[in-house]
Amino acid sequence: MTEHTPLDAAHVRAEAEGTDLARLSFFERLAEAELHLILDDAAELGADATVTPRLVEVEGDRYALGFDLVERLEAFAGGCATVTVSGRRLAALLAHEGLGLALNLGGAPSAQLLPPDAIAWLSRTLAHEPQETDRRIAEIAPPGRLPEALLTALDGKLRLAAGLARYAYLAQAVYGDGMRSHVLGIVDPVPGGERDLARAVSEALVFSGLEAGTLDVVFLRASQPLTARLARHGLRIDLPAPAPAGPVRDPDAPPRLR
Repeated sequence: MTEHTPLDAAHVRAEAEGTDLARLSFFERLAEAELHLILDDAAELGADATVTPRLVEVEGDRYALGFDLVERLEAFAGGCATVTVSGRRLAALLAHEGLGLALNLGGAPSAQLLPPDAIAWLSRTLAHEPQETDRRIAEIAPPGRLPEALLTALDGKLRLAAGLARYAYLAQAVYGDGMRSHVLGIVDPVPGGERDLARAVSEALVFSGLEAGTLDVVFLRASQPLTARLARHGLRIDLPAPAPAGPVRDPDAPPRLR
């Protein structure tokens, strides 16, 4: 018997609660998972390559076979050609071909058939790009009471963004035109990381069930005056540091014994 995985837990919760929020949480876990896809051949998946998944047909729909653990794949299919991709990339690949996903078949708690329309929805959701605006922040205020689902989703997404910034502040902002919104000030982002951070915040809104809500993102340096204002009034969220690099091994050193 294999271990229970985050996908198992999310699926069991969605089945038990039957709420939109629980189902959204399952699809969020699916997007973040590393999935092992059974192939019809041993073609490699390069940056611009295509794959030929092994398909099963159920009631007129075609499904690719994917597993979140290698042990589950091997128990179901034995030795076969496979490729490992992120759930978000797999959703895009399958949606492009009009395919569904046969997930963890063989008795896992998360075993199910995700039809093509569900995969297409996930692909569209993950492809959403945040919109850029140019507005002046006039006032900063404490964030007030926020939905627990949003705070949990933000915490989870920002943990996945380890090393892309130092920390962030969540607060309310009043703009020069009088509009009011919550704002997340992300401090000292690494160059080029802004797009991934903005997308992570956008997905946190969607998967917390608050897609209709708004949460503006602003990127700052620690030395800017707005950062100090956010520090006085906002809720601080620390981002994890990047994982330390392993020691560099001398190529001329003798091999380690196992």
